[in-house]
Order: sequence, then structure tokens, then C-alpha cells
Amino acid sequence: MTLFEEFESLLAEIRPVDRSMVPAVQAHLDDLTKPQGSLGRLEEIAMSFVLATGSTVPVLEKKKICCFAADHGVAAEGVSAFPAEVTPQMVYNMVGGGAAINVLSRHAGADLDVVDVGVNHDFPDTAGLVKRKVGKGSGNIACGPAMSEEEALQAFMHGTRLAREAASAGYHLLGTGEMGIANTTPATALYAVLLGIDPDTITGRGTGIDNARLEHKKDVIRKAIEVNRSYCATPLGTLRSLGGFEIVAIAGFVLGASSCRIPVVVDGFISSAGAVAAMKICPDIKDYLFFSHLSSEQGHKTVMHALGARPILDLDLRLGEGTGAALAMQVIEASVKLYRQMATFSSANISEKQHEGT
Repeated sequence: MTLFEEFESLLAEIRPVDRSMVPAVQAHLDDLTKPQGSLGRLEEIAMSFVLATGSTVPVLEKKKICCFAADHGVAAEGVSAFPAEVTPQMVYNMVGGGAAINVLSRHAGADLDVVDVGVNHDFPDTAGLVKRKVGKGSGNIACGPAMSEEEALQAFMHGTRLAREAASAGYHLLGTGEMGIANTTPATALYAVLLGIDPDTITGRGTGIDNARLEHKKDVIRKAIEVNRSYCATPLGTLRSLGGFEIVAIAGFVLGASSCRIPVVVDGFISSAGAVAAMKICPDIKDYLFFSHLSSEQGHKTVMHALGARPILDLDLRLGEGTGAALAMQVIEASVKLYRQMATFSSANISEKQHEGT
């Protein structure tokens, strides 16, 4: 089977959630020993998790975050406050256990895989590092496509297979993360094309660039979109021309998890770009996704509004790595525990609210 045939087979396996379950799930939520709706968004999250898994007795015990790492040729345009050498340095920090995502994934009780899908460095075999390198960094999108069609399909299917392997290993909830210097630039370009948003309104400071470099970054993004316009007729074509290996892999990861009915917690600005591309490829997957937090990165609020999405947390985070996903996983787990473990009025012999006139 060719990569494209594997891609088409994946899409054929994805099904929308079964909304015929909604009345029964809502009845159970309303029967819990509390005023109806008093747990607010926790009840919405529980409903979403149940629908995604397709089970009215959902299990959430094993969690995993995959942090995809890659370099970007567009870093040569000077769009980041940090040099490209930081990408492999941070990967070493992650596999060594010293990054923020290590701390937060441990706190959440989630396993962590760091996936080299396109870092410009040869890593030794290391525990916790998954080697799926497609190339040593993507091409400079200001000059042409980020990658070839074959490379895009490779990165995409690497993400898909990792999600399916996690499903086979018994994981109940997956999360995305990323690491790649300059990757807010391709993410912004992707949003602009996929959602029809003016890139100037959503281009942010990334790792902390000054005003002059911000204006330069806007110019680079506009140039990238124009240079690659002929390749952007489809979501996959847009991904391959304006994305990066880690963003493409995240899109594949999200679709792979959805094909297995495993909900996915999407991290921040970069991960959301992969999720948006995946949603454009297959709209049915939106009900398998939880957007973890509202990034403080310029434009994320605009993107979430365009999607009609309401992230779980708003903590002014903009680190990436999967940090927001790790935190939101704990809220999702709490919601599922309330759904599963609370007593009901039917079983606890507690009087419900009286109706007027009774």
C-alpha cells in the first residue's frame, strides 16, 4: 500500500460521534446528586468525552502526550528570537527530564514521548526519544514549499501510526505537543490560508521578538503565502507547502487517534494549526478534540473564535511542548470521574428540587 493509499484508507475509517447517545448521557448528568448544570463546563467535557469514546461507561486511566520536534528552514529569515540550534538542545532537555513538559506530564500522570520527526541533528538512541525523522528540517517557506508531497505523507503517517500504536497499547486520552524554533511562522501562514484570516492580524511575537522583527515576520509570512499559493488548493497541499514536519505529524496524530475513537487534547498555537489542518481534511474529527488552553500568542483567540471552539484553560501560556495539554488532561480526568463516581438521585435516596405547584 502506498502512503497516499494509506492516507485515504485512514480517512475512510473515521466516523462522526454517535449523537443518539446524548439524551442518555444528559439524563445521567442530570441525575447526579447536584443541581442540574451546576458543574458547568465539567459536565460539557464529560459529555464530549463520552461521545468521543462511544461508551456510556468511559474509562480514563492511561494518558500520553507526544511532543513532535522539527526544525524549520524559515528560521534563516530571522523570524525568531532564538537560533535554530535551540531545537535539538531542547529535545535533549526533554529526554533528560528537565523541561516544563516533563514536570507537568509527570504531575498529570501522563506518559511522554518526544518524537524527532525533522530535527536538524542526529540523536543517539535514547529512552523517551522516538525517532521518526523525515528530513533535517523543512524548506524555507519564504522561498518555496516546506516539503515534497512524499515527505508530507511520511510525516503525516508517522503521526497517524503513533496514535494508533498508543490506542493499541491501551491509552484512553492522548495529547499533542511540539518543539521547533521559528514554528509560529508556518503555523500563522497555515491559519491565514486554511481559515481565510489576514496574517497581519494573527502574527505574534513567538519567543519574544521586538517590534521591528515582528514587522519583518509579517512580511515573511505574506511572502510565503504568495510564493506557495499554487500549492494550496487542498488542505494537504497547504500543509506540505506552508507547514513543518512536526505540524504535519500532529495533523496525522489527531486523525489517527480519531480513527480509533481516542480523544485528543490539543496544546496551543502550533498544535492547533495541525488540528485545524486535520479538521479541514476530515471535519468529522472535531468532536474528538479538546482544545486545552487559550494561548497568549497573538491570534490564537481569533483562531478559536473562527472554529467556534472554547479552550478549557486560559492561563496566558505560550510555551508549547504540550504543557497546556498536560494541565487540561487533569480537568478532563476530573470531569470523567465526576460522571462515573458521583451518586445519583435515583440511587442515593436524596430528594430532588421540587417543581412549582407541588
